[in-house]
Amino acid sequence: MAKSAGYTELDRQVRGILEDVRRGDFKPVYLLMGDEPYFTDRICDEIIARSLQEWERDFNETICYGADVDADWVITAARRFPMMADRQLVVVKEAQAMKDLEQLALYCEKPLDSTILVLLLRGASADKRKALYKSALKIGAVVESMQLRDYEVPRWMADYYKELGLSIDPDAAALLTESAGTDLSKIVLETEKMRKNLPEGTTRITATDVERNVGISRAYSVFELTRELSSRNAKRALQIAARIGEAPRFAMPMAVSALFLYFYRILKYEALLRSNPNPDPAEKARILGNPYFFREYEQAAANYPLPRTMAIIALLNEYDYRGKGGDATDSSTPGQLLTELVAKILNC
Repeated sequence: MAKSAGYTELDRQVRGILEDVRRGDFKPVYLLMGDEPYFTDRICDEIIARSLQEWERDFNETICYGADVDADWVITAARRFPMMADRQLVVVKEAQAMKDLEQLALYCEKPLDSTILVLLLRGASADKRKALYKSALKIGAVVESMQLRDYEVPRWMADYYKELGLSIDPDAAALLTESAGTDLSKIVLETEKMRKNLPEGTTRITATDVERNVGISRAYSVFELTRELSSRNAKRALQIAARIGEAPRFAMPMAVSALFLYFYRILKYEALLRSNPNPDPAEKARILGNPYFFREYEQAAANYPLPRTMAIIALLNEYDYRGKGGDATDSSTPGQLLTELVAKILNC
């Protein structure tokens, strides 16, 4: 299968390819593409690790970059026969930089059985209307790894931690996501840093672990800010906003983006309730993502009915503009803008 997929479908596809690779069942061509590099990098790394014995690599492994090669060079390399090995591996990283990438369709029409050709595109995808995509799909494996939607990240994170033999508390996952966003590679990097500092035998990651090792404070985070906003706790929300705004690395656009995502989910949840006053957990999960936060969003939806939510989203658009310097006459600091924004949200 080779189409833009949601996380569940993409995960199933990637797991299937990894299982084949670990069994030594290789395709002649892998076209790995999309704007989320975590999955495609993982497949590429596994192919590199499993396709050749260590002593076979000197003569049978070619790893290059798209900016340094053209199609003729790649085809010539792919059509060589292996030396003292059953197969050879040719990997083109950042293949989107090749000016004549599409000409590799000529090789895909008649690939060499003893060659594994991996084309790894970063932040780009091959044109599905053209021959390279169609040929690779026919004779090999094509993966399009698109950036996960925000509500898909908790599910991916739970699966990732399970593979590591760990579990992660929902509030810890939310805090880590606040730090890394939907950048899966960054979540993996922060997780590896955290694991090195955890006591041996740790099987559960808590919010305290994330605070200590990732450098984000749970007490003064946008995660806690939205929690206080959901209950309209004005005093606490304004305290948190002021502390967040004082942080040396505070960036107003990032804070507005997180608040927009929160209130956009409230808006979608309110739309769901209008169409179905008693949605089941699966429907809620589709809108909100993590079931741990169902109660918080239900409270927020009660405190911010549709007209208020729409007014808040308009406010967020205004402060996004101001936070990016759109109003040249505005002398407010980013921290002052956040506190002002939170006060207006509470007064909606």
